[in-house]
Amino acid sequence: MRQPPTMWPLLLLLPAFLATAAASGTPPATPPMTPWPEQYHAVLATNLTARGGRLEVFDTYYDWHRGGDLTRVREQLAGGDPPAQIIVQWANGTAYQFDAGSRSCRTFQFATGGLLPPDWKKAHGAAYLGRARADGFDCHVWSNRLFARYYEDVATGRPVAWKFTGIDDERHVLSFEPGRVLEDSSMWQAPAYCFDGSNGGDAAGGVEVIDRAAAGHICW
Repeated sequence: MRQPPTMWPLLLLLPAFLATAAASGTPPATPPMTPWPEQYHAVLATNLTARGGRLEVFDTYYDWHRGGDLTRVREQLAGGDPPAQIIVQWANGTAYQFDAGSRSCRTFQFATGGLLPPDWKKAHGAAYLGRARADGFDCHVWSNRLFARYYEDVATGRPVAWKFTGIDDERHVLSFEPGRVLEDSSMWQAPAYCFDGSNGGDAAGGVEVIDRAAAGHICW
């Protein structure tokens, strides 16, 4: 009489199978959180084409000691001075976006706070999503209410790229210089036409209160 196949080999493999299945659902171990330098200079390429815009180059100075960051914006293939726009953002949540060529100015107040602190991952409850490749780098990936994906180089902790939550805005870091400060300190001051009613924008008519997560490229 033919004997039925024994189940013992399968039963012996069952614990290993269950352990493998459980491990696949385990969240990745969170690495140490690398803070931003308190002062740095970064050049970024930002891609706004998914929402009808163009490629832009951001020349940004972040200065936690001063309590602000300053970004000079140039559109793709545009050259010369002055840059298309200058954006100055302060720790109190106020930001100025002005254009010296057209003498236009807009003033914003972020409803959810001002300048991100160097330890923003901890201060703003960033979630660790694991590791992934971005722009050719092996990266740790973080996410919070502002950043849908923030890519940080595993080897150095430097930012590589990120995408903002809720908007089609991608940024890719071209260069990153910790400790570099803006030598021309006068550039931090928004021009008089942002305050005296002579501008072509809306700064004199009122302050726009906006959600940081929907601010587009008016935030860092």
